[in-house]
Amino acid sequence: MCFSAGASFGAGIVLSAIGMASIRKVKSMPQILFASIPLMFAAQQITEGLLWITLRDPSFVSIQRNLTYVFLFLAQVTWPVWIPISILLLDKGTKYKRIQKVFVFMGVVISIYLGYCLFVFPVEAQIMDYHILYVLHYPHTRSLFGSVFYIVAILAPPFFSTVKRLWMLGLIVFFSFLVSILFYQYYFVSVWCFFASITSVSVLFILREINGSKNTVPPVPAQLIV
Repeated sequence: MCFSAGASFGAGIVLSAIGMASIRKVKSMPQILFASIPLMFAAQQITEGLLWITLRDPSFVSIQRNLTYVFLFLAQVTWPVWIPISILLLDKGTKYKRIQKVFVFMGVVISIYLGYCLFVFPVEAQIMDYHILYVLHYPHTRSLFGSVFYIVAILAPPFFSTVKRLWMLGLIVFFSFLVSILFYQYYFVSVWCFFASITSVSVLFILREINGSKNTVPPVPAQLIV
């Protein structure tokens, strides 16, 4: 998380618990990616918690560099693919399948591009004003192309699905993005990942609602009872 190591570890523990609860609600293989979202956020928060510790101790320079890459890989490369694919698999309806596949394509494209930038150009993490600032020396062309594809791939899918209440997740992610870009522009990568992790609660709620009816056994018609 963007405020302290303790806060990051605390968030990681809570998100892990929510993630395990979400996994237990899974009733079919296509739901696993969606149910794993809280666990992915937990891994991200724990990684940043460790990063807080290593940034304060010069003797951990090599570890700090590796943790920076792990966090940025999760934030920039994993999510643009994970979100649209998980929603595509979760949605059993056919109404939005084509547009969902477009979002997956956009996510794959921007993930490949950001992955290339991450491992080719210099990146570093710094503690500044009680936040972690990620300095990315990516090409300037990334600003428009990368932003549009990244935002659409992550924000749009929940609004194009027949899954009930999934729009709630979309709204939470949208407002998380809005607050982060308006008030924490320089620390956007770190802060948005924190606010977006709140979606984990909606993931559990959505899975409970989807699978709730499957927990009850339908009554046997009276005429079939001998």
